[in-house]
Amino acid sequence: MTTQQDRRISATVEEQRARLRNFIRKRVADEADAEDILQDVFYEFVQAYRLMKPIEQAGAWLFRVARNRIIDLYRKRRNSPLREAGVVENGDLLNLEDLLPSADAGPEAVFARNLLLAEIDDALEELPDEQREVFIAHELEGRSFKELAAEAGVSVNTLLSRKHYAVLHLRRRLQTIYAEFRKS
Repeated sequence: MTTQQDRRISATVEEQRARLRNFIRKRVADEADAEDILQDVFYEFVQAYRLMKPIEQAGAWLFRVARNRIIDLYRKRRNSPLREAGVVENGDLLNLEDLLPSADAGPEAVFARNLLLAEIDDALEELPDEQREVFIAHELEGRSFKELAAEAGVSVNTLLSRKHYAVLHLRRRLQTIYAEFRKS
């Protein structure tokens, strides 16, 4: 019985792996996060299958679990320091939470919010490694330039320059989507 179960599980995993990975990667910018979600989904599939829970439409079940894990990832990020980053508009300091659609405003707002967060992740991924690392370390992790300089063996001015170029890129990259969402 176990050998037959293993064959069915393996066949389903092989059949669905590429489609499921593509589905996740389109919604999760970080490759490591996407791979973690994929592995979690298959782990849950194996657990459910072995516990003899009936899974009639395995493909649909896998995609539903993947969608739930993606939502969980974005919920976990909701409390990240990125939400505290500010933007000055008309003399008022707005944090990212103020700029994003409310998570309590229904499914369309949650979709828009997740889309915006994915765009931010994509924009961060476009940065050269050195700029992205400095931006994330300073803005999101709250580390000082002095600490980063000692760790990387470069000057504080070099790190300031890298962050400056990262900020310029992020502003350019996100300006269009920001303007589109402000209209609606």
